[in-house]
Amino acid sequence: MAEVWTTEARRALPAMRAWRDALHQEPELSTEEHRTHDRIVGALTELGIPVRTFEGSTAVIGLIPGASAGPVVALRADMDALPVTEETGLPFRSRFPGRMHACGHDVHMACLLGAAAMISRRGRTPAGAVKLIFQPAEEEGLVGGAQPLIERGCLEDPKVDYIVGQHVEPKVPLGRVGWRVGPAYAAADFFRVTVRGVGGHAASPHQGPDAVVVASEIVTGLQALVSRVRDPLDPVVVSVGSIHGGTRNNILPREVVLEGTVRTLRPATRDLMERAFRRRVRSLAASLGAGVRIEYRRGYPAVVNDGATTHAVARALEIELGRDAPFEVPTPLMGAEDFSRYLERVPGTFLQLGVGIEGQPATLHSPTFAPDERALTIGAAVLAASADALQRNPP
Repeated sequence: MAEVWTTEARRALPAMRAWRDALHQEPELSTEEHRTHDRIVGALTELGIPVRTFEGSTAVIGLIPGASAGPVVALRADMDALPVTEETGLPFRSRFPGRMHACGHDVHMACLLGAAAMISRRGRTPAGAVKLIFQPAEEEGLVGGAQPLIERGCLEDPKVDYIVGQHVEPKVPLGRVGWRVGPAYAAADFFRVTVRGVGGHAASPHQGPDAVVVASEIVTGLQALVSRVRDPLDPVVVSVGSIHGGTRNNILPREVVLEGTVRTLRPATRDLMERAFRRRVRSLAASLGAGVRIEYRRGYPAVVNDGATTHAVARALEIELGRDAPFEVPTPLMGAEDFSRYLERVPGTFLQLGVGIEGQPATLHSPTFAPDERALTIGAAVLAASADALQRNPP
């Protein structure tokens, strides 16, 4: 156990704590991260790191020059918060009701700033350039913030050879870091189904298709896609998260709207599920005499970690944190992440930063989510050690 970066991260903890507290107090939703943008620019400028910004975007790119033409490694943190009212009671809790860093992006940003401070400190020059990507709008869900940033050249000038990111994970114990080769997070697609029936008096439902009944049949029928359409060893999730229709108990609504998500890991399964979804919904509606409109939108692709990059990072983390700290995650998560957009273009890996504490249950997107500040030290060391390893011993 070397603890080269971990020791420095402990010294940097007061600064990281201050960054985290300030960012947490002023959470901003996707594409609205203006205060966050200014705070990141200010922190990088104080560290002496050149900054690139983009007109019409809240993204910030920092670049730490390298000693040679070694591999360029990008490290990424997301910036946006969620529309959640905080209930943590923390002294640095959100100042804005209805907005909260309930997904830990404040921790991600503070860890990346801490890693930047360590990598760029006076007297040290990395083997290759290190690009710091502070990305907005990860929570947006469809286009996200990574795709527009890639289109504006965030992976070019200099061209990125490897990319590393991480996400706080309460299911992983504090002090441990999860890695996985191949699919690690799911592709996320979204649907909106409008069922059209015949509105009228609830005492006379026989006079036309009842949109509520048809919608209910569709909700039930969609679950058979998971159990009877795809290979049972190929994970799929179909969830209806929203149902809207009707105004009172004795009136049958003319329309009912269903909204939900489909999660898959393999591109072929993603295509299969969309075709099967459309066919099932149309068939069920037609069988009951109702009309239907289907809106089906592709969101983020699956996060697929590169094998060689992931193994190189895992070896480096064993040396830095100890053999028991990094571990192979046995199964993918069915959550989604637009870090997948970077991995479609550059080899890299996306890690799970443990923040779980026994006896303190917590979930992401919860109003009580409050990661332990000790995760800042580990997260900063993980990013710095990963960049160093990929530059000194590229896979």
